[in-house]
Amino acid sequence: MGRHDTDTLSRRHFLQKAAGALSGLAAAACLPGLPLAGASADAPPLITVESQPLLRVLRWGGFLQDDENIWLANTRRWEKLTGGRVITDIVPFNDVRPNAAMEATLGTGHDIVVGWFDDPHLYPDKLLPLTDLAEYLGGRYGGWYPVCEVYGRDAQSKQWIALPVGCSGQCLNYRLSWVREAGFATMPADIAGFLKCCKALKATGHPTGFALGHAVADANAWCHWWLWSFGGKAVEADGRSIAINSRESLQALEVARELFDTMIPGVESWLDPHNNREFLAGNISVTNNGSSIAYAAREKYPDLDADLAVINFPIGPVGRPAELSALSQAFIFKYTLMPNAARDYLRFMFEEEQYGRWISGSWGYISQSLKKFYDAPGWLQNPKIMPYRECIKRMRSNGHAGPLGPASAAAMSEFVVVDMISDVCTGNKTPRSAALRAEKRLSRLYV
Repeated sequence: MGRHDTDTLSRRHFLQKAAGALSGLAAAACLPGLPLAGASADAPPLITVESQPLLRVLRWGGFLQDDENIWLANTRRWEKLTGGRVITDIVPFNDVRPNAAMEATLGTGHDIVVGWFDDPHLYPDKLLPLTDLAEYLGGRYGGWYPVCEVYGRDAQSKQWIALPVGCSGQCLNYRLSWVREAGFATMPADIAGFLKCCKALKATGHPTGFALGHAVADANAWCHWWLWSFGGKAVEADGRSIAINSRESLQALEVARELFDTMIPGVESWLDPHNNREFLAGNISVTNNGSSIAYAAREKYPDLDADLAVINFPIGPVGRPAELSALSQAFIFKYTLMPNAARDYLRFMFEEEQYGRWISGSWGYISQSLKKFYDAPGWLQNPKIMPYRECIKRMRSNGHAGPLGPASAAAMSEFVVVDMISDVCTGNKTPRSAALRAEKRLSRLYV
């Protein structure tokens, strides 16, 4: 992770945010080779790129090196085409949101942010509208998945304020031989069967492990899946009526205690790296994760790789998928002095030659946001990553069932759902008292 100036390919540690806006707007010049608007149904919007543009991009990293390498190689292609320059600051997952929020407040910093979840809905009035790009890309590449429409559009204006680049999908990773030792051919695809299998695994000396600490990706993913699969939810569709203290939520909490009894000690303090380490060390039999476990097993643990199986989350009483994966989206701040270059850069990164290469080369870590790339050749390279391409079709927005906005973002960043489940699992609270605490916390956010 660090700063990448693709003119020099230098790499320095990311020490501080870019400060101060660029002075003076360069004279605009038409980018040679771009098709004219209206030339065909698939023609991109006509964008007149500023002369010798300089863009600053903030994005997450630190998971798979191939992801970063391909992203930066695609960036160099855009630079060569436009004569522009892009400085890319790659920072840890958890650092994108606070940095972007500060820049939105100050009105200076990076031109483009590649962030997570509902970040753009924290400051929609600070962002450039991207409706023309979204409609063009959706029309050309098979359409956006429904959850991308929810994340990309402002809930009030219905205009696109961000372009979902994909989701870091979450699936169950498990040891096939241990599941068979426990008496199951494969991990069951329903929660009732899944729980029986987890109990049998624990009985044979192979505990499970699911993060119950403030793990941004892993804990939020499995805890929201668990709550939603029983019909629970934080808020109603009106975005005002708190719904967490319901019969469905209480059922989810009661059954969660049974799952917790199958887990290895210490999960209540786990952050995102812990379950990776414990699974790869052979200390747990099943966990939820992105494709990084499969990637590490392939690279370093051949015996584990041969025994690793991956499936999508089991279906609960609601009878349909109800999952949460980490959706990432790109947005542009209005304060940018290079708005056309920024828009063209995003368009370029989504075109098939670049986006297809990125999806195929990221070893399943990123699930496609545009439907055409469901058939990207990279998905066929290993059966262990194929379940990840289903994740974006199966997920809900983190604000379910209400709209996205500051309240939904705060509810997840404060781990309201995770804490509720953790309180019950660890015996700190009864299901009713945990639901009441969550209800009070949500009532302060959804005002």
